[in-house]
Amino acid sequence: MRVRMKLTQSLWIIAVALSIGIPGAPVGVAASLAPQEQHDQDYSKNKNYQLGMRDGRDDVDHNRDHSKKRKFKKDEDQKAYEASYQAGHQDNSRDHK
Repeated sequence: MRVRMKLTQSLWIIAVALSIGIPGAPVGVAASLAPQEQHDQDYSKNKNYQLGMRDGRDDVDHNRDHSKKRKFKKDEDQKAYEASYQAGHQDNSRDHK
């Protein structure tokens, strides 16, 4: 009788653990996708993005290669600047050919 009671209790514990664990799985998957979405951010309103665009275009106009090495405290500001610098540098190089 005692073995049967422990078996029943164990089965209930397993059932509760599985029911809690299964709904939590999609949340973990959604959380792991969040960093990928950051890669596609729109930096266009960031002042450092606009600064990078100006620097990139200016370097193309004066035939320079990344003349200003700017460093920013925040990683997001650095990413915005570099993304816009490359875009400004490539856009203008097509216009001048």
